[in-house]
Amino acid sequence: MRPRAIDDYLLHISQKSQLVGFPRFLTEFLFFGIKEARACLFAGLFFAAVFLVPRAGVFGIPRYDLLLLIALAIQAWMVWAGLETLDELKAISLFHVVGFMLEIFKTSAAIQSWSYPDFAYSKIMGVPLFSGFMYAAVGSYIIQAWRLLDLRITHHPPYWMASLIALLIYVNFFTHHYIGDYRWYLAACALGLYARTTVVFKPYDRERAMPLFLAFILIGFFVWLAENISTFFGIWEYPNQLGAWSSVHISKWSAWSLLVVMTFTIVANLKHVKARIHIPD
Repeated sequence: MRPRAIDDYLLHISQKSQLVGFPRFLTEFLFFGIKEARACLFAGLFFAAVFLVPRAGVFGIPRYDLLLLIALAIQAWMVWAGLETLDELKAISLFHVVGFMLEIFKTSAAIQSWSYPDFAYSKIMGVPLFSGFMYAAVGSYIIQAWRLLDLRITHHPPYWMASLIALLIYVNFFTHHYIGDYRWYLAACALGLYARTTVVFKPYDRERAMPLFLAFILIGFFVWLAENISTFFGIWEYPNQLGAWSSVHISKWSAWSLLVVMTFTIVANLKHVKARIHIPD
């Protein structure tokens, strides 16, 4: 069965039933878990490669270069299998570019927030090209979850406001090294902007809802966990991890949550996504 057929099966298998109480909770929780795992397909396969590819590389191919080839192969396969459209691929490519630019800045000699210690042919200004796919993985997850969980958004703020706060969040990642970190002010603005915004999703046969900003925080938390795992395997290193590994500072959770806000804003501009977003008059 082709992956797209599996997706269709997950979307349509939910028949109306008489489930109540704990059996309903268990069924909805199971379907939600399956759909979430499927939405993480790109991220799951990519990070599996991160764990499995040895630091020394394979067959003379450096680890970072091999991870780039694997990421490109996964992305090409997902488009071929119909799991992502060309429009969605364009959005994911934008995530890659945006993330890669941030990586170049953060690893520069003047900033040195973190580093990529291993050799690679595919490094540009000290940053391996595969690194942008870590940001693209977040965008891929949101796109896949949108389809599989039949998402729709109510009381979304005007697009110009959402775009402005997303741009300011991205700019702050650069400027906080020079004029101060305003992430908490931006987080407060984003919270006010999305205070009434709700994401409606369908894990099984009934719609459920939660505040959209809570979804941003939860996704940011799981990305922070993935970052801890990646640094443990030495994919990149923060200055405090050079002697021995230590967990990534909890403050990075807030940074990732804000980055998810920015990522969602890009996804929200896809045509088929806009059709399911309600902006009050």
